[in-house]
Parts: sequence; structure tokens; C-alpha cells
Amino acid sequence: MCTVVIRVPEPGAGPIRMLAVRDEDPGRPWRPLGSWWPDHPGVQGVMDELAGGAWLAADDERLAVLLNRAGGAEGPVFTSRGTLVLDSVAGRPLPDPLTTLGFNLVEVSADGARVTSWHGGAPQVVDLAPGTHMIAHDDVDDPSTARIAAWLDAFAAAPTDDPHHNGEGNWWDEWLAVLARTTSVGPLDDRAIIRDNRVHGYPTLSLLVSVASVGVGGVEVAMRTLAEPGQWNEAVPARHR
Repeated sequence: MCTVVIRVPEPGAGPIRMLAVRDEDPGRPWRPLGSWWPDHPGVQGVMDELAGGAWLAADDERLAVLLNRAGGAEGPVFTSRGTLVLDSVAGRPLPDPLTTLGFNLVEVSADGARVTSWHGGAPQVVDLAPGTHMIAHDDVDDPSTARIAAWLDAFAAAPTDDPHHNGEGNWWDEWLAVLARTTSVGPLDDRAIIRDNRVHGYPTLSLLVSVASVGVGGVEVAMRTLAEPGQWNEAVPARHR
């Protein structure tokens, strides 16, 4: 039950900004942002060690991140959803037929951002209009998703311009401040972004926070692991690209 916040500017008005929170079973092994795939030179990502795919991956031109949703292939599942992230960064189309569980695949380049959603039937693609959007386990900006209804306006109101504090600060500071405020509801509340999903019937908790900027100047990604799954801490993301 991951969460993505993304801001798409008007054409020519600057880079796309993104904040992503990964929820996963803390007992499932994974690797932080790094170059883990010899078959994908130049790609860095967060690796799922069991299946070998990525939750998030990026090269110098594009970025992709995947959120789980219900539905998808019926019967045996042959393909990890993490392969879709690596394929996206490599510029490959979705497999046909799809043999994964349901997903929301967020793809970002200097040309724009789109979300491909699949929970059975034909995949649906939404090109994101200029503005601030949130995606979780349902549709883009879905008002029936409690965390979107609770916090989308707060993220939309927070600036993500380049800082002008004598070189201090980061563009993501105000968004992280909003994220910190969201923790006031506690990790068990359905409005939470930093979450403990076990109360909702899933063995997953929030494990890490990543921020990314994608524009004509390239792709910049920073991330940090939460000190304790499902609990907020104030450490600043470390830049990796």
C-alpha cells in the first residue's frame, strides 16, 4: 500500500517532483538504491532480492516506481511486478499478456508523467495534467482513498521550488514537513502515509522514503530508510544520482 505524491509543472516551467513511500513486509529482503542489475547498466534502483526486480528505478533520463493494487492475473502468477519497473526504464512496452498481480506503474521523464493501472482486463493509462497528484492502491487522486482525501491539498499547497536560502535546504523540505504532519494520525489510521498495514490485513509497513526530480537536466533521486518500520524519523534523504 505504497504512496506517491507527484507534481507536474506547466510545460517548460521546471522539473517534475516526486515523493514516494515504500510499504513492504519488513522480513522480505531488499537492497537500497544502487546499481544492482548488470543487464541494466546505468540504472539505479531499490531491489527486491527475492524476485530480482525493482520497486523504483531510474537512469539519466527516466524514472519508474510501482505501487501494488488488487486484481490482476487469474491463476498462477508467472511474473514479478518488479520487472515492469526495469522494463519501463529500459523503454520497453508492457508485456502482452500481463501475468502479474495488479499495479499502478508511475513513469516519469522530462516530457511528462503517466500512470498505467492494471487490475485485469485492458491496462488504463492516465497522462498526468499539470498540478499535484497522489497515487496509492486505487486510481489517481481517488477521493475514496483516505490518505488522498486527507492530505492531497496539503501537498498541493507546499512549494517544491529550488531553495534560495544561501544555498541551504532542499526542494523537498516542505513536502517532508507535510509528510511529518501526516504522522499525527498514527500509523494504524487509514489516513496514514507512514503506515502499519497489519491492522488492514496486510503484513506490510512503511520502510523508506524517496524523493526525485526529473527534468531536462536529468534525474536526481534521494532516499532514506526509516529507522523503524512504520515509524517516522527526521533523517534527511541522501542523494544517490
